[in-house]
Amino acid sequence: MARKRFGAGVRRAIAAVREDIAAARLRDPAARNGLEIALLYPGLHAVWTHRLSHRMWRRGWRLPARALSQFARFLTGIEIHPGARIGRRLFIDHGHGVVIGETAEVGDDVLLYHGVTLGGRTRDAGKRHPTLGDGVAVGAGAKVLGPVTIGARTAIGANAVVTRDAPADSVLVGVPAKPRQRRAGEDTRSVLTAPEYTI
Repeated sequence: MARKRFGAGVRRAIAAVREDIAAARLRDPAARNGLEIALLYPGLHAVWTHRLSHRMWRRGWRLPARALSQFARFLTGIEIHPGARIGRRLFIDHGHGVVIGETAEVGDDVLLYHGVTLGGRTRDAGKRHPTLGDGVAVGAGAKVLGPVTIGARTAIGANAVVTRDAPADSVLVGVPAKPRQRRAGEDTRSVLTAPEYTI
């Protein structure tokens, strides 16, 4: 029975790795092949290490979990606290300087660029980091701070500072960021790279 469970766990892990590689190929026009992505993309390495450290954290192995997450930070430049809850197919493009706090929750198919912080604003215990819905995209250098909820498919522009909730399908730009509804046909990539959305 234990061997069967172990085999099923290995198959799930392999399926998740394949899914992550496919997501990277979909979101990164510079990606050439799966082997290159698996070997050379630090964002994926950070996510894969987080899956293990998060499992250790949930089992109460707090010190080893933190040690593993810090080792991943040293190797990749990406800090994901082992307590953070990360959905499927998270892609961290370039990645250096990304910080994801302990009580952060990240939905499926989220895209983060380098320098993004999902951080806290208080020292209080409990929920103090953001929740990102499915399909959220966060531009380079953006900061999402506090226990805010960002609705699904929202795009956050480069260097925006978000401290309030945002509804689904919105665009957040500026300091402090102010939401607006996404225009019909507006593509996430264009929102993240168009000059009017950057600071």
